[in-house]
Amino acid sequence: MKIISLDTSGLVCTVAVTEDDRLLSEFSIQHKITHSELLLPMMEQIKERLSLDLNTVDAIAVSAGPGSFTGLRIGVATAKGLCLALNKPLIAVPTLDALAYNLYGNENIICPMMDARRSQVYTGIYTFVPEKESEDQHEVFYKMKTLMPQAAMSVAEIADRLNKIGKRAVLLGDGIPVYRDKLDDLLKVDYILAPPLANRQRAAALSVLAAEYFRKGKLADTDSFAPEYLRASQAEREAKEKKARTVKIREMSAEDITESAALEAASLGKEAWTEKQLLEACTRDDTVYIVAEKAGRVAGLCGVRNISGEGDVTNVSVSAELRNTGIGYMMLTELLKKAEGIGCRDFTLEVREQNQPARKLYEKLGFVNEGIRPNFYDDPDDNAVIYWKRNTND
Repeated sequence: MKIISLDTSGLVCTVAVTEDDRLLSEFSIQHKITHSELLLPMMEQIKERLSLDLNTVDAIAVSAGPGSFTGLRIGVATAKGLCLALNKPLIAVPTLDALAYNLYGNENIICPMMDARRSQVYTGIYTFVPEKESEDQHEVFYKMKTLMPQAAMSVAEIADRLNKIGKRAVLLGDGIPVYRDKLDDLLKVDYILAPPLANRQRAAALSVLAAEYFRKGKLADTDSFAPEYLRASQAEREAKEKKARTVKIREMSAEDITESAALEAASLGKEAWTEKQLLEACTRDDTVYIVAEKAGRVAGLCGVRNISGEGDVTNVSVSAELRNTGIGYMMLTELLKKAEGIGCRDFTLEVREQNQPARKLYEKLGFVNEGIRPNFYDDPDDNAVIYWKRNTND
């Protein structure tokens, strides 16, 4: 069985060719040159040096992730291209599994760590156990046992897991030098570091593990396969964070009623509208109800009803943690604009006299104090200030 293996998941760019129990060639470089510049020339050199007929290859193996987002894409794209061009199967091997396989036969706890930034590592926990002995008493075969499958986690969390296992650990991977000081402080178990010949990705180890996958029929679908990143890329994380910060102003739907009623109750207490009242109000032809959505949750709501051309603003609520962030202004600006579409020309509302933040908001929007209703509110007692925003274009 002849396999070409590629691993560009980390700092090392590495390619190997194995045939049965022989390593025919392995080419690895860890330097400043990018994988996109290295990978194809490395493969071409191996092909020339071995006089390798690519049609004689049985499969293409690749590191399946996690790892460098760019690196993984380069390796996977190259491997898939070879598979499609040569009509060969694809074998996808988990990155941390292949990295741990560098230490074949080691019965200590094996913990590879790749730097995932932000004090996190891609990691897993493995060991090797004797599987069977041949007739030759000196020949022992080992099986890799996965104690914790690969995952992305904090350095503190993986250190805690190793401490709980309580056995000597062998550490390897590019995350070790990055977090060595932190590991020294956190690890209570005895540990050693793998030597340079085994502490980074090697395509030869990946190739041996890929051969096991091949024999077991564990092949990837070449067309649909994508790397396993374990977490979002920085660009995706930033986009998600931006989305979480973004407030979306839209019309209220029936699906918003329960959350809106809860928000009303938290903001207004006894004066809050019930689910039934909100549902009836927002489904009328003469009303407009608006919600502010942030991170998929209702963060605010407001509504207006058209009464003979006068818009009665009936509800204005913003979640406590998001007050004074401009959400109320955005909602009401949209509400007044949409209310004009159902025939409202002037607008009125009432607010507690002691509610200074709300009063400042309404005045900023052009509402004018036109009177007081004494003792209109209770619990606590308060006057109601009557505001109007009149159309002066008539």
